Amino acid sequence: MEAKVKWHANNTFIGHSGSGHSVVFDGNKEGSCAPSPMEMVLMAAGACSSVDVVSILKKSRQQVVDCEVKLSGERAETIPKVFTKIHLHFEVTGFNLNEKQVERAVQLSADKYCSVSIMLSGSVTVTHSYSVKASELSPTAE
Repeated sequence: MEAKVKWHANNTFIGHSGSGHSVVFDGNKEGSCAPSPMEMVLMAAGACSSVDVVSILKKSRQQVVDCEVKLSGERAETIPKVFTKIHLHFEVTGFNLNEKQVERAVQLSADKYCSVSIMLSGSVTVTHSYSVKASELSPTAE
């Protein structure tokens, strides 16, 4: 895997992935136009885990219609201001969702599949929780 990050202006940088995608990073404390690198790390943990949770639930034949993960991170007071704690709370919405299946999906992501949060857990306390919500929409055939 390869990527590059190029300085654009001020404290703004553009990252280019080996797969041909680009993303803007902003290190400005005020007037920023994009997420900071640390915000990107936090969102990367949420995105990685969400991919796992949705995939596992679909493979378990659960009728998932939405999955949102709310992330919170605590950072060290001194430089380097690394994350010390990260919490991921999944809000999973669907039809007749089996709560045990949701719990299993979150746990499998946390323990086995999510490369980002597992990598971070070597130096950061990473915790997970979830809630299950019934969808207000009618199920559709796929």
